[in-house]
Amino acid sequence: MKIKNKFEMPDDIRKAKIIQQNLISKVVLKSDFEDISQIKTVAGCDVSYSPRIYPRNNDKSIGVGVYAAIVVLDFSTLKILETVRIKYKGGFTFPYIPGYLSFREGPVLLEAIKKLKTEPDVFIFDGQGIAHPRGIGIASHMGVIIDKPCIGCAKSLLYGNYEEPPPGLKGAYTFLKDDAGTLIGICMRSKKFTKPIFISQGHKIGIRISADIIFGCLTKYRIPEPLRLAHIEANKR
Repeated sequence: MKIKNKFEMPDDIRKAKIIQQNLISKVVLKSDFEDISQIKTVAGCDVSYSPRIYPRNNDKSIGVGVYAAIVVLDFSTLKILETVRIKYKGGFTFPYIPGYLSFREGPVLLEAIKKLKTEPDVFIFDGQGIAHPRGIGIASHMGVIIDKPCIGCAKSLLYGNYEEPPPGLKGAYTFLKDDAGTLIGICMRSKKFTKPIFISQGHKIGIRISADIIFGCLTKYRIPEPLRLAHIEANKR
């Protein structure tokens, strides 16, 4: 798959914040799809790290043993159509800092996406979309770079306010809002009596259809199937 736009790497947090601010205006929150029936394929994306993530000089800005996986599924059946797994040969140049995940994992994921033979209708990232302090989480950032519909689906809250959805009803949801009361995502109970997941628009997708897609990808697990399978693939040794 061809990557449409250049991924810019910052030298420090100040530059990273500037890059994020410049990207916000390029994020499109209108869906490419009129109806969920138009979606044929979805891809889950994940990154894993080996236990030995630091070289001998203990420079924590550089990692080794980093893997990325993209698993493409048929949306109607959730059957695997294509799997790509790579070991990243580059070194990390950006540390792990909440709110800046795309600068750490983006280059790794792009290497895997480039190897896809098919072009999925929708990408799902293990992280945030616009439910982010600056409105530009990894799903939004990557969406602009690859110019494809992207959804953020996170296992924990990064930013925003919400009420807990009913605990005993799969698919129950509440709205995630910022401090000004603007809708930025959905908190969904993906499995009865488990912690909710947090869904937000990344790029070229609407909030309602984002939630419908994630719900359509749920099986008996808390995590939607594309992300669950990508996580398993990325963690293979």
